[in-house]
Amino acid sequence: MTRYLDGLAELAARYDHYLVDQFGVLLSGSGAYTFAPAALAKLAGMGKTIVLLSNSGKRAAPNIARLRNLGFLPGSFAGLVSSGEVAHDLLRRRDLPLGTRFLLVGRGGDTTATEGLGLRQADTAADADLVIISGAEPERFTRADYARLLAPAAERGLPALCTNPDLVMLTDGGLAFGAGQIAQDYVGMGGQVEWVGTPYAAVYAAGLAALGSPDPARVVCIGDSLDHDIAGGASAGLSTALVRTGVLAEMPPAELASCLAAAPAQPDFILPKFMF
Repeated sequence: MTRYLDGLAELAARYDHYLVDQFGVLLSGSGAYTFAPAALAKLAGMGKTIVLLSNSGKRAAPNIARLRNLGFLPGSFAGLVSSGEVAHDLLRRRDLPLGTRFLLVGRGGDTTATEGLGLRQADTAADADLVIISGAEPERFTRADYARLLAPAAERGLPALCTNPDLVMLTDGGLAFGAGQIAQDYVGMGGQVEWVGTPYAAVYAAGLAALGSPDPARVVCIGDSLDHDIAGGASAGLSTALVRTGVLAEMPPAELASCLAAAPAQPDFILPKFMF
């Protein structure tokens, strides 16, 4: 049964290890939540081991640099596992031929998930061997724009790797469609997509390894998405806590109850925000 908590204190009394979602828990669409850096530092100061999870198509290093620029102390978390980092490891182990060409659907032209792998970026679907969907720019393009870009890839049967499964993303203007929605649209066009990130198993395996492979009963996942963070944590056999920030910010109680009823998994705990 789901328990409603006032803050992090009861979780701190129950659990030693934490997988904490980045966007929606620590970060909003415009920066850090004001309460988040201090709460993370306090949790770490209590001797808890914290690894951050993120459906960011970027690798870990640029994500960590952003957090430090936003005021998070280096010692307040033990590591960060991003879907981009997991995807980079997957592509490295796959040992694709040198010069394999990828069509990037991303944000800001970020190619960190392919760095050092000998792959080349293609200009169009006609030149590509695979598609990497790592981000969305809904402020610049519509879903129809992305569909037109990807239609030739779907027609050619190009495989796609989605390194950011988020269906929606936080922006300065509120919620907008994310890379996961573009990937779902690609599936609807007949394309095949391999998903990397929450709620899929590989990112949780990497997160638990980064925690030092502790007893799962001593681990809790904290996130803002029922479909990603809560479903993924539950599938990994871990306790879960849902925060009412991020994608659920200001959602009326009746609507939240409806979302919970339809969710693939129920959170063990619900709290207003990542704060003591």
